Amino acid sequence: MSKTFLAVDFGGGSGRVMAGTLLAGEAGVTLRLEEIHRFPNGPVRIGDFLYWDFPMLFAQMKEGLRKAAARGLEVVSIGIDTWGVDFGLVDGTGMLVGNPVCYRDQHADALVEGYLQRVGRGRNYAITGLQVLSINSVFRLAYMQGMADPKLGIARHLLFMPDLFSHYLCGSTECEYTIASTSGLLDATTRDWSDELIDELGLPRDIFGPIVMPGTVRGTLLPEVARETGLPADVKVVAVGSHDTASAVYATSGSYATDRSAFLSSGTWSLFGVKLPQPILTEDARRADFSNEGCVGGIEFLQNITGLWILQRLVEQWRAQGHTIDYSALTAEAEKAADTAILDVDDPCFQQPDDMEGTIRSYCGRHGMTPPTTHGEYMRCICRSLAERYRRAVDGLNSLLPQPLERLDIIGGGSNNTLLNRLTAEATGLEVAAGPAEATAIGNILLQAVTAGVISSPAEVTEIAD
Repeated sequence: MSKTFLAVDFGGGSGRVMAGTLLAGEAGVTLRLEEIHRFPNGPVRIGDFLYWDFPMLFAQMKEGLRKAAARGLEVVSIGIDTWGVDFGLVDGTGMLVGNPVCYRDQHADALVEGYLQRVGRGRNYAITGLQVLSINSVFRLAYMQGMADPKLGIARHLLFMPDLFSHYLCGSTECEYTIASTSGLLDATTRDWSDELIDELGLPRDIFGPIVMPGTVRGTLLPEVARETGLPADVKVVAVGSHDTASAVYATSGSYATDRSAFLSSGTWSLFGVKLPQPILTEDARRADFSNEGCVGGIEFLQNITGLWILQRLVEQWRAQGHTIDYSALTAEAEKAADTAILDVDDPCFQQPDDMEGTIRSYCGRHGMTPPTTHGEYMRCICRSLAERYRRAVDGLNSLLPQPLERLDIIGGGSNNTLLNRLTAEATGLEVAAGPAEATAIGNILLQAVTAGVISSPAEVTEIAD
């Protein structure tokens, strides 16, 4: 056994192509991870809108595939995961109808209350099972419909970001279940499109393609992609847990069913919850702001929480001001810093400010709190605020589950933040296990390996090596 699977993992700040090679040994199967190509990502403002630069991202993905081919890796398949909710439209000739709009664009925010009054909060939750967030795809589509956006009229396929990348790799036009579940238009019970809500908005039903489950082979590389990258034409494109949270959760060892574990996918966003076989669609769940999103083999019952976004923006701001910021040194400084304010990290003021430091000071002033002053105090403030937010999420989840949580698996890049991990353990009273930091890429690769029949389950992999 020496098969390689490529995980293409797009995040809001960067993307990368990771190679995962499975090696059989006496002690079991080892997954060897290697970063093949990394590239920056970020929304681009054009006029009054924020877009993703899809052509650039697609070119960077192909560059990663080309590098993998040049290394002589025996590539079996490719899986793509991204952030949720955003989509592109493709016309009848196969052309992309404009660059996808970024979820941080705020044009659709004002439509949320009107939509909920029209549909009804209880009815909406009973169908979709989703925590209402202005970033959900339904509100972008409602905005386009309300503006009589001509792109809707010429579109033949609505494809979420992982589906869009896959379309131009292999020609597929399906929507993968986990990413579609972030839209606000999927029925959480049937795990298919809600014709009721699509009709309510007057959207063209035919642009919503078939839903496919994680582990489905979408197709093989288009001839032109094979020629450009040097990969064999029979390399498969697999629908993994295409929402990055779904791939990350697939890589976790804990389970609510076996050890009362929750997961916390820690990054720009914090996704906190448990994996369940069926959705919870009660009024209590709705009032507690929990979502039922799709995962591999079930439902992620979770809350979407603003994560390390505030700290990431601060660091960008400080670096732009000429400061040299090293996360290890910043963490050490924060460990010794004084306690200051506790922020509501989900407050809308932190979503897209031009001056994050000034926004924090203003927030503290409005709420009668002492603002941080040093870089270490700012980081400690944010980590304490996140830990407190996680405590509230744990309390809310415990009120909805038959038995309280005992353990929390922190996964993703934020699991490297030792200060945040410690403060979270202290605030929640849970046993906290940190890692793997590369959970998304690992989960992506493991599902590809299961789909290929190289392993029968992730449990067969006994070691992960860099």
